[in-house]
Amino acid sequence: MRNRISENLKDAMREKNNRRIATLRLINAAIIDRDIALRGKGKDRADDEEVLDILTKMVKQREESSKIYREGNRPELEKQELEEIEIIREFLPQQLSDQEAEAAVEAAIEETSAESLRDMGKVMAILKDRHRGQLDMGKVGPMVKGRLGG
Repeated sequence: MRNRISENLKDAMREKNNRRIATLRLINAAIIDRDIALRGKGKDRADDEEVLDILTKMVKQREESSKIYREGNRPELEKQELEEIEIIREFLPQQLSDQEAEAAVEAAIEETSAESLRDMGKVMAILKDRHRGQLDMGKVGPMVKGRLGG
């Protein structure tokens, strides 16, 4: 994953694509920050799963920012955030469709024998583990809650 990001950065520099260069540098900086934080915990560097978590968080931050810019009538800043989202998503796995997400939720509920909201944590843990980067946990949470009677 790191190599793919680095190669894309080199290509963007050759193409002089400033938005892409800036976004890829932000991704690299976030990964390095995570590496530094992990050193204190005895781990050498972030693995691909942690990089996926970083990228997912970056997309979510930009989605929130673009919404704020849209509400604040700042289309140029909203456009910038949306462009960055597209660049970051290139490195994330394909998102599951609504039907696939519902099927994943059903499978996780069945597997954990979840019956009530007390079991929601187990279901969410399975979904996060199996579908890292493919599901928006903020959207899946209410789906699980609804299925478990919440």
